[in-house]
Amino acid sequence: MSYCSYSKLSHLLKLTTANLNKRTFLRTGEDIEHAHLRCKYVIRFHKTSGPEKTLQERQKQHMARGLPKQKPIAGVKQVIVVASGKGGVGKSTTAVNLALGLTANEPSKTVGILDADVYGPSIPKLMNLKGNPELTDNNLMRPLVNFGIPCMSMGFLIEEVAPIVWRGLMVMSAIEKLLRQVDWGNLDYLVIDMPPGTGDVQLSITQHIPIAGAVIVSTPQDIALLDARRGAEMFKKVNVPVLGLVQNMSVFQCPNCNHQTHIFGKDGARDLADTLGVQVLGDIPLHLSIREMSDSGKPVVVSSPDSPEAEAYRKVATAVVQRLEELSGQVKELFTTMLEDCVSSPAGIDTDALAPCTHEEADT
Repeated sequence: MSYCSYSKLSHLLKLTTANLNKRTFLRTGEDIEHAHLRCKYVIRFHKTSGPEKTLQERQKQHMARGLPKQKPIAGVKQVIVVASGKGGVGKSTTAVNLALGLTANEPSKTVGILDADVYGPSIPKLMNLKGNPELTDNNLMRPLVNFGIPCMSMGFLIEEVAPIVWRGLMVMSAIEKLLRQVDWGNLDYLVIDMPPGTGDVQLSITQHIPIAGAVIVSTPQDIALLDARRGAEMFKKVNVPVLGLVQNMSVFQCPNCNHQTHIFGKDGARDLADTLGVQVLGDIPLHLSIREMSDSGKPVVVSSPDSPEAEAYRKVATAVVQRLEELSGQVKELFTTMLEDCVSSPAGIDTDALAPCTHEEADT
């Protein structure tokens, strides 16, 4: 008889009898009770506490580590993520024109774009960029630049039509390299074009770098709004402020008669914003010029800066900056209140902990 240890199992396992193929299966309680006498092999499993305790200790160690510590991207002051729960709502087009709108509104500000959509990178096409990034002396990738915007995308590292067939771990490794192994220089804003959904990439980025805020893009269509809400709720769960919603493809105006048609519905994103308690950053019309300029790699903000469509994107950029300033002011106000409370209630402060250490203490 052989004995094996296995956690949480203590039953007797009966294996094949000598002539199982000639016997019927045992049915009565008496037959089952004496079945082991006719068995050729019997393996008995004993419940042991050793492996189970070891497993529990390892689980506790992993849980004690908690979430990874957020580390800012070198040289980047604020990170803005542009996201949507669903693909095909104009998220990448909005991200590109938002970045260009930020620089158009404030030429002194430096803005970069990171394409985090590993499976379907769109930034190279939208920004009319081709080629491979050069390496610096520190072995960092140097972003490709157009319209004064440094850009980095997985599309620069593969052939234009080559599919990326990767599992999650490889995607996470690629995202880590795009975040940490790029020489961004000094940026006031880094706009990250997120992939659709609420999966590994979104979770990895929000956990590894501090994010100033998220912009949610959606059409007014009900099916798109469902996924947009999931995206907004995800950012709330990971403590990323939702700056607001952009209602894309809000209205179509006939170029011949100027009649307006709400093809995807009317004010759906505004209703969702009210439900979530966030702002609507702006409405972007469904216009032929936006599509044509995007396909040609000349975003409408730079190709037609005086058009109503470009003005709509610049208004979104203005609203984003205003929301960032409001959030920054709220944080400063919170810290000021905390400091005032500490000054007014010194009894609650451990003065020994605040006392400067001696050289001996510092050495230890």
